[in-house]
Amino acid sequence: MNNKHVQPPGALLREDFVSGWPGEIVRMNRVASTQEEAKKLAEIGAPEGTTVMAEEQTGGRGRMGRKWHSPHGKGIWMSLVLRPELPLALTPQLTLLAGVAVCTAIREVTGVPAGIKWPNDLLAGGRKICGILLESSLREGGLHYCIAGIGIAANLTEADYPEELKGIGTSLLIEGGGIPVDRTRLAEAVLEELEYLYALYQERGFQPVKELWESMSVTLGRQVSVNTPQGRTEATAVGLDDNGGLLVRSGTGGITSVLSGEVEMI
Repeated sequence: MNNKHVQPPGALLREDFVSGWPGEIVRMNRVASTQEEAKKLAEIGAPEGTTVMAEEQTGGRGRMGRKWHSPHGKGIWMSLVLRPELPLALTPQLTLLAGVAVCTAIREVTGVPAGIKWPNDLLAGGRKICGILLESSLREGGLHYCIAGIGIAANLTEADYPEELKGIGTSLLIEGGGIPVDRTRLAEAVLEELEYLYALYQERGFQPVKELWESMSVTLGRQVSVNTPQGRTEATAVGLDDNGGLLVRSGTGGITSVLSGEVEMI
């Protein structure tokens, strides 16, 4: 993979960083959304592994259209182009795969005991340090590409958070006792873990990812509130199904799978 500068580069990634994916690393300074920039590249044929990284996002977003706080030089804001040969119904597995990759990298590089909250958040100290957003594009009835967006709050201080996020968001700096995070090292580790797990997934399927996810989960074994279009219920999270849905056990002992909706720990 060759590094490419399309705007004045940020501090993320060494010049000599090389990945096995054929896509380029596109480093940008300030963008509305790395997700949108990656989509543009995917639409014109960018190969798998093409990664857009920015120092700042002015319109970053998470699930359900929520705004993602992405201040300059404080985090890892990036999106990757993936072109898996999968049915659309299985693409949620890629969200879980990305969660495992990021969680592994964070633990190894920073020592912060991050955990994964189904389906797409990483928590530390009970607060959110990372969000993952997977968006898919269809063409001629099949999956054309996926964009995996990853936002990691690396070196934000408490003062960096707007009032509405205080008590909800945290950072690796805060959870790591005030020790600054080497963003270059962490970004490299995330990309390396993603590459490894994606290759493993293509070779052996979802089972290895599922086992790793369950070992890193902060959701399993907890009482959760499940909000779906059909209403709100409370249950105990007990595992993942083979598609990546969350298995929950009701008070009467029945087990069902949640494939979409909001899940909050009680």
